Amino acid sequence: MSSFLSADSPLSSDSPASPASPASPASPDSAFSLNGAELLTARLLLRPWTDGELAAVLDGPPQPHWAADFPADGDRIIAGFTAENPDARGVYGQRQILERDGGRVVGAIGLFWPPRDGSLEFGYGIVPSRRGRGYATEAARAMVAFACTAPGVHTVCADVELSNPASGRVLEKAGLVRWSSDDRLARYRLTAPEPAAG
Repeated sequence: MSSFLSADSPLSSDSPASPASPASPASPDSAFSLNGAELLTARLLLRPWTDGELAAVLDGPPQPHWAADFPADGDRIIAGFTAENPDARGVYGQRQILERDGGRVVGAIGLFWPPRDGSLEFGYGIVPSRRGRGYATEAARAMVAFACTAPGVHTVCADVELSNPASGRVLEKAGLVRWSSDDRLARYRLTAPEPAAG
């Protein structure tokens, strides 16, 4: 399945316009802590979907703890995928993105478990009202670093529509590199270095 970051409308720039070199997932900006099944970053909480949240996104009215423009189309797609796929509910599955300050749901991010030949795809989306704050980069760095801890995973990858270059920049800041493209998609990946023989 293609990652849902390519299905979102093009992102506005996710960080200030100053140039930045690609970040390693081990950089301080990718710091996260694991609190049960939740990933915590400096400003965000990446929380697994609950049955109630899935039902609300798919069929319910807006919830008071959602950003005013959540869910976006990509969030509905990923909620449907998560509801129908048991693997998407595991620790290496799909998550909502919440602001730690205020607890507002502002998007979704996740891994498409299980890996294929050691490669694990991920995708994300941030609602328009929260773009330009660096949330996508912060969440992506944490998710990539977390994905690299998954058993049997040596590569994290994502596809981005060529019409959405801002998402490509987010992936580069998360440590991925563009390794191929066609007339529609750019493909990004990060491969963990082989452990030193000892």
